[in-house]
Amino acid sequence: MQGKSGGEQVHGHAYRGRFAPSPTGPLHFGSLVAAVGSYLDARAHGGEWLLRIEDVDRSRALPGAADSIRRTLEAFAFEWDGEVVVQSQRLDRYHAALTRLRLDGEVYPCACSRRAIAACSPVPAVDGGLVYPGICRAGLPPGRAPRAWRMRVPDREIAFEDRVQGPVQQNLARAVGDFILLRADGQYAYQLAVVVDDAAQGVNAVVRGVDLLDSTARQIWLQQRLALPTPTYAHLPVVTNAAGEKLSKQTRATAVDASGGCVVLAAALNFLGQPVPPEIRSGSLRDFWRWAIATWSMARVPAQRGVFPG
Repeated sequence: MQGKSGGEQVHGHAYRGRFAPSPTGPLHFGSLVAAVGSYLDARAHGGEWLLRIEDVDRSRALPGAADSIRRTLEAFAFEWDGEVVVQSQRLDRYHAALTRLRLDGEVYPCACSRRAIAACSPVPAVDGGLVYPGICRAGLPPGRAPRAWRMRVPDREIAFEDRVQGPVQQNLARAVGDFILLRADGQYAYQLAVVVDDAAQGVNAVVRGVDLLDSTARQIWLQQRLALPTPTYAHLPVVTNAAGEKLSKQTRATAVDASGGCVVLAAALNFLGQPVPPEIRSGSLRDFWRWAIATWSMARVPAQRGVFPG
């Protein structure tokens, strides 16, 4: 599909956004909300919208899920620009970035197991793990082989202005500690892959779920160390189930039914603070998107985490 020319400027360049689902299962309502928000923000700015399949964690990828997600998006009449990028086909790019960081002294080998970290530092991290206490920062303990590669982080605040959540700041050393870029199983970490891909694709506006808000400071730090541009960020509220859990494969989220057409899309827009008139909800997909693009407002999107729709 051909990209659009022109468009509103972001950091001096035409707006370029993306939707980057992980193929861990079929598209569910929570992912649809993120797709709708990112798509409308891109089109309302006259910009491009890219589709990227984030399957760098092969242990979580479900066979056939990527094709299923793509078919569902097509059934809802989403239109993306350019070819679909697949992370598992871009490992050489992540290797090159890690090699650069190694040569610059920004990363180091780590021999620690989760048990060793828990024994040394039971401090909870923002990502659900434990804050890494820097055991291997000055070098591997004698006789220990490296298991992973970690990114050195500063003991200072990383701050940015989120378009939905407002001012955000995080001290990486206290929030997560030096974080992993290459895992013990040989797989590249999401943090590295997403930074490399956004820069390579020229993405300058990221719209995604607020469950990824705590990752942003790590990604900004990586961007700075790799001399890559930092996009703008907008973190949308995430959809939860009745138990307050984010919809996901782990919480057995059901696949969204594309046959619902405008009614389902209207529910996603309503969740994002954009009420849809009855005549639009009952009309064609073409008319729905035309209306939604013309009326989209990020300022109306609620900032709350884990809002349960109705």
